Amino acid sequence: MQQGLIQDDPDLTWRILRLLNIYRVFISLLLLTLHLFSAVPQMVGAQHPRLFVAAALALLTFGALNMIAVNRRWPGLQGQLTLQLVVDIAVVVTMMHASGGIRSGLGSLLVITVGACSLLLPRRAGALAAAIAALAILGEQGLSQLQGVTSGADYIPAGVLGAILFAIALAGYPIAKRIRETEALAEQRGVDLANLAALNDYIIQNLRESIVVVDGADRIRLINGSAARHLGVYQDNTGTPLAIVSPRLYELVAAWRRRHAGGTQTESAIAAFTGADGSSVINPYFAPIDTRQQGALLIFLEDASLLAEKAQQTKLAALGRLSASIAHEIRNPVGAMSHAGQLLGESPTLSESAKRLTEIIHDNADRVSTIIENVLQLSRRDNTRPERLLLDEWLRDFVVDFCSSGQLPAERIKISSDGEEIEVRIDPSHLEQIMSNLCENALKYGCPNGAADSIELRTGRMPRGGRPFLEVADQGHGIDDADLDRIFEPFFTGRGDGTGLGLFISRELAECNHARLLYHRGKIGGSVFRIVFSDPQRWQNQAARAM
Repeated sequence: MQQGLIQDDPDLTWRILRLLNIYRVFISLLLLTLHLFSAVPQMVGAQHPRLFVAAALALLTFGALNMIAVNRRWPGLQGQLTLQLVVDIAVVVTMMHASGGIRSGLGSLLVITVGACSLLLPRRAGALAAAIAALAILGEQGLSQLQGVTSGADYIPAGVLGAILFAIALAGYPIAKRIRETEALAEQRGVDLANLAALNDYIIQNLRESIVVVDGADRIRLINGSAARHLGVYQDNTGTPLAIVSPRLYELVAAWRRRHAGGTQTESAIAAFTGADGSSVINPYFAPIDTRQQGALLIFLEDASLLAEKAQQTKLAALGRLSASIAHEIRNPVGAMSHAGQLLGESPTLSESAKRLTEIIHDNADRVSTIIENVLQLSRRDNTRPERLLLDEWLRDFVVDFCSSGQLPAERIKISSDGEEIEVRIDPSHLEQIMSNLCENALKYGCPNGAADSIELRTGRMPRGGRPFLEVADQGHGIDDADLDRIFEPFFTGRGDGTGLGLFISRELAECNHARLLYHRGKIGGSVFRIVFSDPQRWQNQAARAM
């Protein structure tokens, strides 16, 4: 059996019925206004004014009350359609009769009702509705003729109007069919889009890459869990300005937009920034989603520490093989040269200039031996024995031993702490070597006034992530901007009397303990080297999973 929208899409049917009620209220108010405020002869309701007003008020009341019934979906669809059709035909025909019959033109109001019913009912039911309306119009024409209001010639427009109603009823079915197909297609497309959005969200959230999507106003539209961890925020930050979530990343985005305004470059990394945990270095890459550089932007956040770790593994493997060769091939000859220089320097027949040459041989032999020792220490990376340490307690013991061995006054090294008892997990011998290198460098290069200056050792936790840290701060002039990217490279030194391996080895030892050694300038000048230890909660969870 042919079906209409009433069986296929109840929601659409109720929406159409709601619109019909709005139409009734509007038409009834309009007709009442025309009747009450039009000059004599009145435009509508002139034949039987009281009957017209009563019919118009009945239509207004029915439309208003039926809105409530439609919103509550009572009675059922079939009952609503029958009730509205019957009321409309009865009221409109009554208003026609009160206004002088078919000549009033009010019969055309049934076109809307019959057309709507033909969309909501099967074809035969729609034709039946048109037939009832046409018979009602013809019946009213007959009554008006008996009363002498109209003549026999008015049957022609009455018949034409009935034919129009039949045509509309028959044309409503294919329109209803097209509406059903369109609604079904739209619903399917909606389901497909919802599934696609869910699939995209699942893929993005489970990608190893860290992704942030911002709109043209730099508000976050999408952020996955990995990116949220890098920025130290909750994952649900949709609509939040990027400047609030990460001011540094916002600055880089603004700089990228300015640099590539009107350009064609689709991806670029401007500069790195420190992650929320204070230990990871993040490289951002930018890719416009649309053709406008000031539009939506896709941001990839790459953890540079992971790439650096892979590169370091390769480099350390080569250094390990090199260190074995150095120990065997270089150490013994250098020792022999140093010993020979010492013996030569003890000769009573040497001149002062010759003795100076022997001192140069001895000093440089010691320097080469130091370099060999530092390179060989890298093998200790594979022999890590981490222990749990109370950081402040260990630091106080370290300062006592360091000052004693270096014959330094205790006031040259100050310790500051926020008072919290901080526990870290690291190899004590590695931490001692790292701190010895950093303190020696700070005292040697970061104290321009010599013994009058001091260095400061600070402990605490990172504002985001809560990872413990230990800082060595001096009062020097800091490191030149041109050298910032090279200070942790092996054999790089800004001074001629250094080996260039101290900071490199310190960072390697920190990383083998899942810590990070970072440099930044002090707030009032000088250099600050910060050791950010591994998250205690993280290694506790790892230990629990391993059990």
